[in-house]
Amino acid sequence: MNPSLVSVIVPNYNYARALHLCLDSLRAQTYPRLEIIVVDDCSTDDSVAVAEAHGARVVRTPSNSGPAAARNLGAEVAEGEILFFVDSDVAARPDAVANAVDLLTADPTIGAVCGNYDPVPLIRDSLLEEYRCLQQSYWLIADEGRIMTLYTALLAIPARVFHEIGPFNPRLRETENADYGLRLAQRYEILLSPKVRGVHDHDHELGVLVRKVFTRTALHIPMYARKPEFPGGLRSGPRAWVSIATPLSVLALVLPVLLGPAYLLVPLAAFAAFVAGDLPMYRFVRAERGWLFLVYFIAMHFFLNLVIAVAAASGVVAWLGSRRFRRLYDRPEVAAR
Repeated sequence: MNPSLVSVIVPNYNYARALHLCLDSLRAQTYPRLEIIVVDDCSTDDSVAVAEAHGARVVRTPSNSGPAAARNLGAEVAEGEILFFVDSDVAARPDAVANAVDLLTADPTIGAVCGNYDPVPLIRDSLLEEYRCLQQSYWLIADEGRIMTLYTALLAIPARVFHEIGPFNPRLRETENADYGLRLAQRYEILLSPKVRGVHDHDHELGVLVRKVFTRTALHIPMYARKPEFPGGLRSGPRAWVSIATPLSVLALVLPVLLGPAYLLVPLAAFAAFVAGDLPMYRFVRAERGWLFLVYFIAMHFFLNLVIAVAAASGVVAWLGSRRFRRLYDRPEVAAR
């Protein structure tokens, strides 16, 4: 009996520098029946030439529309019984597709299998990227098992399930995975498995990372408000309270200035709460990279949690002042094609 055809769909926009590594990894997969589709979202670099040189089938979006639209277009033209989405900045391990197919076929209640990343970046060119890679790898390790969201960098889903749930919401950029995961989890189990792994080329420029973190945080506010069943937010445990302790430790610095040095204990206590909330992650980082890098890691983590706090406050303001923002996740195309 022939194994199922797997359509590997690679959404891409201006990521030629890592795309060749991504496609090399797909050519090295141990799974025997693959079609590789690169969906180019109007790149201005040589991504298309890279994809064609690797023998991938290339389709193009009519206009730059974001990863949700690119994934939807790839699913439309795919012929496989299983769709395997891989971001163009990820190199999948050789057994990633085979292990994902095994997990999906072993349990029909599983509607999607998500993968994790190695704690070392695909292209090592900045300390910021090293920080982000360790952070994301640890958080995914902590979440491994049955989840209520979706990680799309390495994602396998039966084609029948994808068409049943409907496409990604093309109006959502940066949060389309969370929206899709919530819809999918209402009918199927979602599994985050260490058996499906890859190496991710994370953002290496601070401005790009800050924009992404800010946008994603702000856009989650209407989802948390209108869909209380969505996991995360203040119910996500220490991770959420870390983002609260961070601005408190900064704002409380005014207390010793106004009321005397004894009140320095207040910002120090808030900073201690910030550190304590992610203590297991810091142990992980120290074990991987040592004490010196851990100091940098904590400083960068503090800064990005300040960004998260400001973004969340901005999202609340937008929620209160914009009817369109409040209805972002209630549009008809969220639930239907």
